[in-house]
Amino acid sequence: MRTTQASSTALGTAAVRAIETEKPPSIRICNDPYARALASSTVYSLIKLFYNYGERRTQGALTFIVCRHRFMDDYLEKCLQSSTSQVVILGAGLDSRAYRDGFSKATVFEIDHPATQASKIKKVIKIFGKLPDQVTYVPVDFDRETLDKLLSHGFDKTAKTLFIWEGVTPYITAEAVDATLAWIHENSAKNSAVVFDYHLAIEARLDPERGLLSSLLSRLSGENKRAFTIAPGSVVDFLTNRGFVNVVEAGSEQLKGLYCIGPNKGRKVINTYSIVCAEVG
Repeated sequence: MRTTQASSTALGTAAVRAIETEKPPSIRICNDPYARALASSTVYSLIKLFYNYGERRTQGALTFIVCRHRFMDDYLEKCLQSSTSQVVILGAGLDSRAYRDGFSKATVFEIDHPATQASKIKKVIKIFGKLPDQVTYVPVDFDRETLDKLLSHGFDKTAKTLFIWEGVTPYITAEAVDATLAWIHENSAKNSAVVFDYHLAIEARLDPERGLLSSLLSRLSGENKRAFTIAPGSVVDFLTNRGFVNVVEAGSEQLKGLYCIGPNKGRKVINTYSIVCAEVG
């Protein structure tokens, strides 16, 4: 990613959430009331124009994006109801969770590349008039810094914590994924948790964000997809071997069963991505 601008992936996924939020409540899968204000007007307009084409071309990648967001929202709510007092959003992008209701007793840390975070902070101030008290912004350039920077910004290693890692692992190396999971395991209280999505290691996979946005945004971002994948059916062993327990996976069929029901029954969810949540053992 160019260090002078926000991530185009963040702009694109915010636009997808905004478009979903504008749908009637009876068919809306995720609800992000601030996505439209955080998204770029140009990116929003382009994605809305090509939305149906993108869904067909990627066989449900955009629906996966909104199902992913909803699944992580639901998991966040569950964690907050069971004594989680810290939330760390890794690669926060234009995530708006910290600005919605429900964080009165939780501390939120948003971690992101300095350029993306600086752009977001300007948007947040424009929307709310100030930065929220419950959010700590931690700019991390992973070419030069590590998650240890959290420790100098008030992160409590003894507090039950949820790490939300949305739409990030498809763009980083396997070594970076391992390093992040190791840090979470070594620096978090027991029963802390992590939730993230990932590529399945199968042939002819499509990238949900890139599938639609490549022709519109790739020249702006300079981001390159990396090689991290997990083989189908192996994520439980993958996380158990790294010290995590109570591993739960949600693939395309599980997501359709949860969210593509009733009037949404005909919506497809791309099957080359999956979501997993697990606790620190």
